[in-house]
Amino acid sequence: MKKFTAVFAAAVMAVSLAACGAEEENVQAPETEVETEAVEDADADVQDTDADADADADTEESDVVVMSYAEFAAADVDTEVVVETYVQDKQGWWENEGVGMATFYTQDKDGAYFLYNMPCSQEDYDAMVPGTKIRVTGFKSEWSGEVEIIDATYEILADDTYVAAATDLTDKIADTEALADYMNQYVTFTGLTVAEREGAAFTYGWDGSKSQGDDLYINLADADGNVYTFVVESYLRGADTEVYQTVEAFNVGDTVDITGFMYWYEGPQVHVTVATVK
Repeated sequence: MKKFTAVFAAAVMAVSLAACGAEEENVQAPETEVETEAVEDADADVQDTDADADADADTEESDVVVMSYAEFAAADVDTEVVVETYVQDKQGWWENEGVGMATFYTQDKDGAYFLYNMPCSQEDYDAMVPGTKIRVTGFKSEWSGEVEIIDATYEILADDTYVAAATDLTDKIADTEALADYMNQYVTFTGLTVAEREGAAFTYGWDGSKSQGDDLYINLADADGNVYTFVVESYLRGADTEVYQTVEAFNVGDTVDITGFMYWYEGPQVHVTVATVK
């Protein structure tokens, strides 16, 4: 009897242990499924967030409408403009109340843009060498006839480069209206004659009241004797540059070739970057 009881008890215990084991498995399995689903849901949320961010970036990019030069030229003054253009040259970098800025001469294959006092870091200024492509957002402005972009921001683009060759406008020098079509472009004039200015071959400043290191003004005459004003802008080419020193050595009557940017001040007034005495 005791033997039967022991066997019966052992059987009951075995069944009980098996039942406990089954219950533990039934408890643990759903928790594992919940955790897996939670991880999958978290991964899905991250993917959705990334997708939303990419979509927002794509939307912002698609909202940017870049203007052609023709569209820029046709736009009214004070219009917000967005252009893609290439740095050709730049005036000196400086700080205004802690904000770095510089003026840039830029051009594409269709026209040119003068970026006046565009805020930029010293690092970006150094990086924007001739040929650098940038996207510029700002406002079209005009001052004394000079068309420019002010209050500008920029983005440096790395997909392309372009450096413009100087366009020879010698045969158009007497046609102010024709020269206006080349505003801010890199241009050249050949065979001009140094004319007298305030009794000399050049002046420091517009009226000769300045000193070495300031802008150099020169009068140059074409073959018909018509006289035009050119300037070595000191912020662009200072007293330590070759062109500045070449102009300081001009003599009245010298024949010279001049290259620079078609700036405008109450008429054409080229910012000279290269001067050659023939």
